[in-house]
Amino acid sequence: MNKEKKAQFLPRGIIPPVITPLTAEGKFNEQAIRKLINHLIDGGVHGLFVAGTTGEFYGMTPEEKRELFLVAMDEAKGRVPVYAGTNGITTRESVMLTQLAEECKVDAVSVLTPMFVTPTQGQLFDHYKTIADNTSLPIVLYNNPPKTGVNLAASTVAKLAEIPNIVSVKDSSGDLTLTAEYIRLTRGREDFNVLMGRDTLIFGALCYGAAGSIASCANVAPTLCASIYNKYMAGDLKGALEDQFTLAPLRIAFTIGTFPSVIKESLTMLGIEAGNCMDPVGPMTSDERERLRQVLVGMGLLQ
Repeated sequence: MNKEKKAQFLPRGIIPPVITPLTAEGKFNEQAIRKLINHLIDGGVHGLFVAGTTGEFYGMTPEEKRELFLVAMDEAKGRVPVYAGTNGITTRESVMLTQLAEECKVDAVSVLTPMFVTPTQGQLFDHYKTIADNTSLPIVLYNNPPKTGVNLAASTVAKLAEIPNIVSVKDSSGDLTLTAEYIRLTRGREDFNVLMGRDTLIFGALCYGAAGSIASCANVAPTLCASIYNKYMAGDLKGALEDQFTLAPLRIAFTIGTFPSVIKESLTMLGIEAGNCMDPVGPMTSDERERLRQVLVGMGLLQ
């Protein structure tokens, strides 16, 4: 496998984990995601991440993922990198999905820790090393213990960072100390960086040295999320922090409905076709929708 890509590719900026729009029949809505991709790129995002947690990867067949990857690549047209989620419970499944993503010529993959099973740190190392050995694509490790019950230790990430095509880690733990440890233990490497996965902590992670964020809220407020990063990089720390505070109520509002219904409902309110979530995540109640509407009004996203 050619592992030279590592030196050429590092994630950066604001990368929305794109929702997967569904039709009324619950099928993948190709036209809706094409429109959404253009909306996000026009909003200033620095990449697109499909088939992630926000994209309801867990409800999609490999064939549906292949279609999603191909459509995303076709619509992005090289304007921003496309990251594909290749998450599996077993190493075999993650290798298969990663190779499928490579066939679709995506720019990089993001691989969540296994869920349901509880592997040791040694087993997690072997899991990711095997995936890396079976692809030439750049790999973003993905830590999300609130969803999986599995935590990637900082020492494990530091060891994995030595593997040529493992280029980054997204941390959705919500524990800024852990994110900072990922950064501290890999800060001597020019070929590895860290991405924040908790939207309330983008500014804080940038202060520690993170390279950006895979931010669910960027589906709804791409320009605002991108502004946090852009202002920070331009040295406008006060402006970046103010944008972070403006964004916070939307991420905190995720608890109003079952994830990711708040994101899809917000897009619908903004006139962007998203559809419902996959069953059993039903639509939000009228009371929940009204609470969410008030959040969007308060942020200036809705009149």
